Amino acid sequence: MATKISVIKGDITKLKVDAMVNAANSSLLGGGGVDGAIHHAGGSAILDECMQISARQGGCKTGEAVATSAGNLSAKKVIHTVGPVYRNGEDMQAILLANCYKNSLALAADNDCKTIAFPNISTGVYGYPKEEAAIIATSTITDLINKYNFEEVVFICFDEENYALYNKLLAETK
Repeated sequence: MATKISVIKGDITKLKVDAMVNAANSSLLGGGGVDGAIHHAGGSAILDECMQISARQGGCKTGEAVATSAGNLSAKKVIHTVGPVYRNGEDMQAILLANCYKNSLALAADNDCKTIAFPNISTGVYGYPKEEAAIIATSTITDLINKYNFEEVVFICFDEENYALYNKLLAETK
């Protein structure tokens, strides 16, 4: 069965998926944007697990991913990944952003998740240009999707600009 790839405009914390990806910071201790929303909606269990991971391994490096339970969220797992802060496209930022998607997919598959939702990683306060980030996200997912047995991959967009970009890019790949 082919994996369905979809785009939704809305709030990631309201989705019913097995794995919800969090655009985390390297401390894993919560922040603003998607990170703050997931920690707030998921409750203290997520923060407690993030603190344990941070104590054990010193947080999470850019491009890498770690998993926790989803606390009060409807998901089974929250996959926390740290996107790069945009600095004029230097320092392997595109590779690091692609690694966020690759490592999150692999971790979700390792946790027997069949559906996964991705926010627009690094496009908020981290300043990654939305179109460049969308191209990296959609091409990485479409390149890797057949490696795993997902039923659905969802790109969840909070704003209209990202929603339109993802719809356009995915329509071009069909």
